[in-house]
Amino acid sequence: MEFVCRLFRQDPNEREGVITAVSALGIAVNLLIAAAKVVLGLFASSIAIVSEGVNNASDAMTSVLTLVGSRLAGKHPDAKHPFGYGRVEYLTSLVIAGLILFTGIEMLISSVRLIFEPSELNVSVPALAVVAVSAVIKFLLGVFTVSAGKRSGSGALVGVGLDCRNDSFISVVTILSAVIFIVSGVSVDAYVGALMSLLVVKAGFDVLRDTVSELLGRPGDAELAAKLYREIRSTPGILGAVDMMLHNYGPDAYSGSVNVEIDHEKTVGEVYDFLHALQLRIMREYNVTLVFGVYAVDGDHEEVRVIRQHIAEFVRAHEHVKSFHAVYLDPASPRLYCDLIVDYELRDWSLLRGEFTDFMRESFPEHELVLTIETEFV
Repeated sequence: MEFVCRLFRQDPNEREGVITAVSALGIAVNLLIAAAKVVLGLFASSIAIVSEGVNNASDAMTSVLTLVGSRLAGKHPDAKHPFGYGRVEYLTSLVIAGLILFTGIEMLISSVRLIFEPSELNVSVPALAVVAVSAVIKFLLGVFTVSAGKRSGSGALVGVGLDCRNDSFISVVTILSAVIFIVSGVSVDAYVGALMSLLVVKAGFDVLRDTVSELLGRPGDAELAAKLYREIRSTPGILGAVDMMLHNYGPDAYSGSVNVEIDHEKTVGEVYDFLHALQLRIMREYNVTLVFGVYAVDGDHEEVRVIRQHIAEFVRAHEHVKSFHAVYLDPASPRLYCDLIVDYELRDWSLLRGEFTDFMRESFPEHELVLTIETEFV
C-alpha cells in the first residue's frame, strides 16, 4: 500500500490519499488491459474478448468517477452545505451503476445478435495468453483494491475491487469457451458473451441497489454505535444510554443523537460539565457529532423498582416489545413516564398502546401514564 501511494505521490496515512493512489492504479491497469483485449478481440473476431475489453474500459471509468467523487466529498462544509459534501460519493456511485448497466445491456445486444448471425471465430494462442495474464492481474488488483477500500472505509473502492475480481472469473470462462472451440470446433463465444453481459448487468443493479439504500437511509453503523455506547456508558455520572440515531453524511461522516439516563438530583451545571466534555471527546476520537437528550432517573425510589419489575413482565410476554427504559415518577404530579422499544414487525402501535395502558392502570391506577413507543435506529 505504501509503495503504491508513494508511486502516485499520495500520503498512505490519509484516507483521500489511499483512494487517489488506488484509483489511479486501477485506471492505468484497466486501460492497458482494455486496449490489449479490444485489439486482440477484433483480430480474433471474438465478441467475448472484445466485451471483456469494453468491460475493463468501463472499470477504468468507474475508477475515475471514484477518484472525482472522493475529491468532491472531501470539500470542507460551507454555508450551503453545513454537513459537508460526503454524500457526493453516493451520487458518484449512481453514475457508476448507470454506466455498468449501459455497458452490460450493449454487450447483451451484441451477443444476442451474434447468436442469430454468427461470424467466423479466429482464436489464437497469443490472444488467449493475454486474456489469461489479464485474469491474474485483475484478480490481484481486485484483492488489493478491496483491502484498500476496507482500510480506508471506502465502499466505492470495495465495490470496484469486487468488480475486478468478478472480471477475472469471467476471463476464465472466456478462455474455456475458446478452448472448447479449439478442441471441438463448436463456437460458444456468443453465448459466453451473453452470460458475461448478464453478470455485468447484475453488478450494475447491485451497485444501484446498495447506493439507493444508502441515500434512503440505512441503520447506523452497528460497530460504531457499539463503540459510542461503551464510551458513553462508561462516563461517570451517566447511568445508561439509549435511543441512539446516527445519520450518515458520507462514508465516514456521522451526526446524530442519543438519550442518556442521569440521576434526577443532579443539577443542570453538573450535567453540563460531563456531557459537554463527553461530546467533545466523541467528536475528537470518533468524528461524530452527537446531541444529547436527558432522561431523569430515580433509582433509589422503591415504587419505581416495583414499577420496573411490572413493566418487565409485560415486555417478556409481548413478542414485539424488545425492551423499555426512561421509567420516571414525576414528584410534582401523578405522571409516570416510560418508553417502550418495539421491533419493525409491529404494525398496530395504537393497539399496543392500549394494551400497555390497561396493563399499567390495573396495578397503578393512581398514576397518569405518559408512554412513548419507538424503534431502534442502530
